[in-house]
Amino acid sequence: MTIYGVALLAFCYVAGQLVGEGLGKLLGIEANVGGVGFAMLLLIVLSNWGQKRGLLTPETENGVRFWNHMYIPVIVAMSATQNVKTALSSGVVALLAGIIPTAIAFGAIPLLSKLFKPKNTEGV
Repeated sequence: MTIYGVALLAFCYVAGQLVGEGLGKLLGIEANVGGVGFAMLLLIVLSNWGQKRGLLTPETENGVRFWNHMYIPVIVAMSATQNVKTALSSGVVALLAGIIPTAIAFGAIPLLSKLFKPKNTEGV
């Protein structure tokens, strides 16, 4: 059922928020650091794991797919509510918490592209 896909997303969202809050406390920042990002990574990992083991029905996958399409508008709306002036005045740690993961993500793209290159690329 589609609701199971939404339940999977909800679980991942709550887990991601907890990790983000914990990371914020660990860094000494009173903010959630990457909670939504952690949630999406967890959703990707759990979805792939479930698909490989045949645990996700097509209806469940549709529930996950629906929220995958909604991800960017939700993130844009969430970032629009953040106070950039406060983040910039909070110090170097807040800036590094944004810059370092972004740089790592950009650096990981070529590596992941090589690792997960499609096997059958003849004629492409």
